[in-house]
Amino acid sequence: MTKNPGDGPRSRRGFVTFTLVKTRKLPEDSDANATANGVNDHPGKPQPPGETAAQPAGSPPASLLAPTPPPRPTVEEPGSPVRLVFASFLMLFVELALIRWVTANNVYVTKATNFVLLASFLGIGIGFLNARSRRDYLRWTPVALLLLVGFVLAFPVILQTLTGPHPFRGLNGTAALPQPVSLGLVFVLVVAVMAGLGQGTARLFVRFRPLRAYRYDILGSLAGIAAFTLLSFLDQPPGTWGCIACAGLLVLIAPRIRWWQILAVAGVATLLLLASFVPTQEWSPYNKLSYYQTHGVTGALYVSANNIPYQAARSLATMRRQKAFYFYPYRHVTKASLGNVLIIGSGTGNDAAVALSEGARHVDTVEIDPLLVRLGHMHPNHPYSSPRLTAHVDDGRAYLQNTSRRYNLILFALPDSLTALAGQSGIRLESYLLTLQSIQAVRAHLAPGGTFAMYNYYAPFLESRYASTIKDAFGRTPCAEVGPPLGGRRLAVLTVRPAGPVPNCASFWHGARLAPATDDHPFPYLPGNDIPKQYLWMIAAIFAGSLLLVRVGGGSFSRMRHYVDLAFMGAAFLLLETKNIVQFALLFGTTWLVNSLVFAGVLLAVYLAVETASHIRLPRPAVLYAALIASLALTWVVPQESLVGLPIVARFFAGCGLAFAPIYLANLIFAQRFSDVATSGDAFAANLLGAMVGGVLEYIALITGYRFLLIVIGALYGLAFLTSRLLRGRRSGGLQGAGVQAAAGVR
Repeated sequence: MTKNPGDGPRSRRGFVTFTLVKTRKLPEDSDANATANGVNDHPGKPQPPGETAAQPAGSPPASLLAPTPPPRPTVEEPGSPVRLVFASFLMLFVELALIRWVTANNVYVTKATNFVLLASFLGIGIGFLNARSRRDYLRWTPVALLLLVGFVLAFPVILQTLTGPHPFRGLNGTAALPQPVSLGLVFVLVVAVMAGLGQGTARLFVRFRPLRAYRYDILGSLAGIAAFTLLSFLDQPPGTWGCIACAGLLVLIAPRIRWWQILAVAGVATLLLLASFVPTQEWSPYNKLSYYQTHGVTGALYVSANNIPYQAARSLATMRRQKAFYFYPYRHVTKASLGNVLIIGSGTGNDAAVALSEGARHVDTVEIDPLLVRLGHMHPNHPYSSPRLTAHVDDGRAYLQNTSRRYNLILFALPDSLTALAGQSGIRLESYLLTLQSIQAVRAHLAPGGTFAMYNYYAPFLESRYASTIKDAFGRTPCAEVGPPLGGRRLAVLTVRPAGPVPNCASFWHGARLAPATDDHPFPYLPGNDIPKQYLWMIAAIFAGSLLLVRVGGGSFSRMRHYVDLAFMGAAFLLLETKNIVQFALLFGTTWLVNSLVFAGVLLAVYLAVETASHIRLPRPAVLYAALIASLALTWVVPQESLVGLPIVARFFAGCGLAFAPIYLANLIFAQRFSDVATSGDAFAANLLGAMVGGVLEYIALITGYRFLLIVIGALYGLAFLTSRLLRGRRSGGLQGAGVQAAAGVR
């Protein structure tokens, strides 16, 4: 059993121990945590709760000597490191699973960036606020999870059609729930699930000294990332995720497992298994893909992604009759010129089949989703089986950055992934493919006399944006061939040649210019640089609901008043993490593996900072904050776009240095501050709820671009520094007051 630092000979230092508050020694030493706040250090009989030592007659009231000191410091209790690591693993694993699974079954959530992530942070924060509470949220977590899974499966949101007043449908063609109702219930249920898991982790967390607990938490999180990455690599469906989560939940609840908890967990696993193992449904690392095949003259392979109609693999004969736009780019080239063709966004193979039929001697296809390529082998014309075709499973922008080949024809073939990059960023998988810098890279990869074309069903502003982007990149007005409208969109094929006007073009684009998307502002689907009104309403609703849920489920906000600086750190760090995710997406692609490696890299940098803080005497906070601001300034001076053209090895080291140096320094600051908190559960909750605010602040990037987030991050860390000094001054005042009382009592 761990010895209480307040007992034994060390506690007889009396008033002298208050001088240790000024040191930067961290509480891995046996006496450091006990003296960090200057309480519980005086010999004698402990006072009962609510009572204080008697004051000598004539001494001034305590309220005149100093402000109320903060709560007692965390004292390490017997606890199992393995259980804490496991609890942290389970908490992050379930969070990642919910982000993917809920989004795949509810189209409303697809359009609400950060939605499940914010609900998860809120729930975990509430759980940590109840680390020592009599409320038992963990006990009811199996029921909350069953309600969440049952609700999402019973009331899915499916995009049935792009036309008409009611495009969204529910199960078996019924009307979908109204968006506020659907999102509101999902949010509350996710909060409930994560609050239980958060409390289960927090109960173990508070048994250790803060920094040691944080170390175990990071190790568990790394394990969660690794496990989910492995399952993604193996294309495992939610049934597998659910079985792991349900088994882990029972382990976390043990040994006090009730029969109804077992029934609830069994219900969750059964529902997910039944929903996962459907003959015509598979899960890739990016999408839930449902498909069916029809036969006959107009037979096709129809594919839906995340409840949205996505692709239809048709025969060449059918495409000539129904989808002639696939052939439009070949009006402007000769068969003799088609030595090498590059198709980005090849999907199930329509574009590749057309290119091969038009005489291309070699075709390189790029598709980010490996399952779509696999389904492409069911294409009526079997383009992926052609010896003239080489398939690349990769991000389109990353392929352009890493290849040295030049092409006679490059096609952007309906690139619309419908999938967000990660749970905490506002960009989609193809966002960096559609920026001005990407189109400039396309031009650099065209062979002499080469041609570029892109086609899709565009909203009017998107057609103008992409045409403007092509004109800016090539210095020439593109040929614009338009087709029939579809659900407020219109088919358009935009074609351009650097060498001169496009041959055989009946109509060149003549619309109003619209600013292109850029690598710093990669939001082509936003008409302007602003936050859409529906996002603002959602943010307001989340804030109002969060305040209510924290107050009802977590207790008084005043419990976190000593940790306002940690809340600022949480908000800043979430933005810093998001900035790095999008930076690595630009440098190395938006693939699931890159995203997983970035998350793991962030956690490794955090763990390294914790180990450094545990074994090395750190400088004063002002020095660390200065170093952090300097690293942010360096990242500002060296914009991410300047790294794109570097060789991949140099790009990797430069990108890692600029990304992880601020993360490492930020976590040195956090570790130094977190090491001497009085109540680690409340402190960690403040940090998590601050991170939730950071997730909301990310929407600023829709206006300013991602580079500006560095200024927001710097400002938040500046506020953390100022509030930490203010709080430290109050703590010092409170400690000195307590010391005067103790000294007076000795007299």
